[in-house]
Amino acid sequence: AEHRIDTTEQRQPAVATRLLVPLLAALAAIGPFTIDAYLPAFPAIAHSLGATQLEVQQTLTAFLLPYAFMTLWHGAISDTFGRRRVVLVCLVLFALASGACAFATRIEHLWLARALQGLTSGAGIVGGRAVVRDLLQGAEAQRLMSHVAMVFSLAPAIAPIVGGWVFAAFGWRAVFVMLVLFGSALFVACHYLLPETLSPGQRHSLHPVSLSKAYWRVFTRLEFLLLAGALALNFNGFFLYVLSAPVFLMQHLGVTPQAFAWMFVPTVAGTMAASYLSGKLAGRLSQRRTVALSFAIMLAAAVANVVVNIWLPPGLPRSVLPLMLYTVGMALAMPSLSLLILDQYPERRGLVSSCQSFVQSVGNSLTAAIIAPLLWQTTVMLSFGMAALLALGLVAFVLYLLHRRMAKAPG
Repeated sequence: AEHRIDTTEQRQPAVATRLLVPLLAALAAIGPFTIDAYLPAFPAIAHSLGATQLEVQQTLTAFLLPYAFMTLWHGAISDTFGRRRVVLVCLVLFALASGACAFATRIEHLWLARALQGLTSGAGIVGGRAVVRDLLQGAEAQRLMSHVAMVFSLAPAIAPIVGGWVFAAFGWRAVFVMLVLFGSALFVACHYLLPETLSPGQRHSLHPVSLSKAYWRVFTRLEFLLLAGALALNFNGFFLYVLSAPVFLMQHLGVTPQAFAWMFVPTVAGTMAASYLSGKLAGRLSQRRTVALSFAIMLAAAVANVVVNIWLPPGLPRSVLPLMLYTVGMALAMPSLSLLILDQYPERRGLVSSCQSFVQSVGNSLTAAIIAPLLWQTTVMLSFGMAALLALGLVAFVLYLLHRRMAKAPG
């Protein structure tokens, strides 16, 4: 018989795992879809709104900074009011913010509307991670997280491709209309399919004193900071290329706005393959060994990327193949690192998920605002940027292992 998950509130029906996976993946995909879908339209947005390329680039920062701030609160709020209610409210607000983007007449209007998108679009990934850990433990949780990641990994590939074709057919404003429809469809799906996994007896107060203490415990725990830092740095090694895609693909590699698939299809294929492999390794390799294997793969990819860009001129497919290998290692590590982070405080998984997303989002914002504009001038600089971010992530994970070993040492 098909495995079904019982929810914690009797008014919600049991939900089949096969339905929960694409639903949670779609919720997690809101963020990357909102980031990537309009990338091919950057030059048209600049022309339409009388803005510079840098001003249009800062619409990413306008999205990512509020996204980072609010992800710090989505989990804590869901620990109080339940996962489902928070997700539904944020989906409505996200659709409204996307509509505001479509009607922007000045770059300042677009900055503001993108900020409103950022405030609401993080609830999906924060709540989704908490739902997985509410329902399952151990290898089962890793398998479900891996399946979610495998479906979620389609978003970075589909978004710029679909966005590019929508832009070509209807203009850049239609890309944001598409996001309105995406948010609205998800609201309907979640209304009928998303269970409430946090029972009233497990909920926590939003009292400022108790909440401040909970945040303090998380952000002063060295193991959390090292794990969250490792995950964020690994991701930003690839995210650097996502943010630089308009320059990397159109200027350095000479592709059209409708040909972003040259980069995103191979990298997402690597991500999906790794997510599938992570599910298969669950219960066979420990989470720490799985992460160690993933770092070996990412190191090989980063070294190959540097060598290719030093010795050869930019070109297809050689400039994107190392990125594909990198995403294999990145996606292999992500479910295991996420579960290690959530297990730091099992009684406050929503809050811990928020803190993880906050660390991730701060890193993303810094990459968007500072690192990507500094490095996208040449493909060599981008390759060294990926290698440097990965090296920092590896240092963080090694320090985590050493700290764990010292904590278990007698005396």
